[in-house]
Amino acid sequence: MKFIPAVRRSLLSVLALGVATLGPVRANPTIVVDATTGEVLYKDMATAPWFPASTTKLMTVYVALSKVREGKISLDTPLRVSAYAASMIPSKMGFRPGTLVTLDNALKMLMVKSPNDIAVTIAEGISGSVPAFADEMNAYASRIGLHESHFANPNGLHDPNHWSSARDMAMIARALITQFPEEHDLFNIGTLQFGGKLIPNHNGLLGRYDGVDGMKTGYTCAGGYNVVESAVRGDRHLLVVIMGAPSTNERNLRSVALFEKYFANPGQGMGQGLGNVADLGPSEVVSPPDMRTQMCGPGRHAAIQEAEAEDAAIAPVDAGASATGLAALMHPRDAFTPVRVFIGATPGTDIAPVGSIEEAQPGPAAATVAKAVPAATVPASLAQAPSDATGAAAPLALAGAATPAALAAANTVVKGRGHGLLAPARKDRAPAKPAAKSAAKPSAKPAAKSAAKPSAKPAAKSAAKPSAKPAAKSAAKPKAGAKVAAKPAAKAAKKTASQ
Repeated sequence: MKFIPAVRRSLLSVLALGVATLGPVRANPTIVVDATTGEVLYKDMATAPWFPASTTKLMTVYVALSKVREGKISLDTPLRVSAYAASMIPSKMGFRPGTLVTLDNALKMLMVKSPNDIAVTIAEGISGSVPAFADEMNAYASRIGLHESHFANPNGLHDPNHWSSARDMAMIARALITQFPEEHDLFNIGTLQFGGKLIPNHNGLLGRYDGVDGMKTGYTCAGGYNVVESAVRGDRHLLVVIMGAPSTNERNLRSVALFEKYFANPGQGMGQGLGNVADLGPSEVVSPPDMRTQMCGPGRHAAIQEAEAEDAAIAPVDAGASATGLAALMHPRDAFTPVRVFIGATPGTDIAPVGSIEEAQPGPAAATVAKAVPAATVPASLAQAPSDATGAAAPLALAGAATPAALAAANTVVKGRGHGLLAPARKDRAPAKPAAKSAAKPSAKPAAKSAAKPSAKPAAKSAAKPSAKPAAKSAAKPKAGAKVAAKPAAKAAKKTASQ
């Protein structure tokens, strides 16, 4: 695998330093916490504000599970994908607007594939809109003692008003582990099965490093490569949080080195005055740094693609038990039993409306993201969600559970597609070719026959040829031109989605 040579080079450099004396190799916020006691074993810039990227989705899960516990929503509640949710840039599931997905399936997708469209679907389903859900995130953040976090969206896409810290991410992880122990399997799903497709988890240590049981990775140009890792050995449960690593390889290597150091020396870090994670003081840094130039500037094209390439690099391999130590990163990922997810309602469940149905109001940063996505991302035929039983057109962004009538309508939208994903924008211009042919053939051959038969043969030739071929060409050319004009638009859509 391509991943192995890069890991081998990085591994040799780390081994040269020595695990026992491993210290910070760069100014990255880092923290190691005993998940059971909350005691801090190691910290570096732990309370400095940082752009958290997709590690944000841990907070999204915390809010969702809290709402389930409070009886405000059920894991079986079907949520409808809005046009706004479908407009999110990758990573995404790519469901068409109007598609239904239960909260349970949405949360599993969120923790494995990390789809931005599903994060918005959850937010709109629970709170009615992204800004309203962000308010809920901030309210719950205050309750669990977060100090350096302000959330503006449920997926972590870059927003200057959206930040957190390594310490706060460790606090979220501890809250999930201690308050929702029955849901911990949500974070260690190695592979999803969606129809005939297997989707591996982005976490490069899951199924490779002995003891790792989740949690979440994240990447943006502004925030770099972030991770919240959980690992258990014997009666010890440690959390490692790293923000702003320059690559997935260094993020993984650093995580393993820290786990090795503090699992091997249970007393190291304890009793050294580092205190409890809940009591760490504020940082002198007042705003998160933007790493866009370092991460995505000139010469960093390969790094931009690395997060998606990691999927292929860590594909499941039947290779036996997980390894320990830094050598674990040379170990192919273990085979997982895929966890099946699906769209639509859970069979045998009653569909009850939850919350109000209203149009989502994305914030300024979300609107900027939406503008960056070409209109072709959402086909014109599905630009509006299905109507409800009253016949009135439903808003583009719907909140809460679908009514039975809306469920039936939405299932009509996806009927026959099974578990298929949203077709690329290229399919929206597929009718261009038939249109050209249909315009050319009827106008050419019938005209030729009608002009040729009544006349003599010489007249037929003179009448048929000018009226048939030129007519066919003149009818076909505009359609062909339309096809040519469509190509740049499709390329633009593809380029935007890859960024």
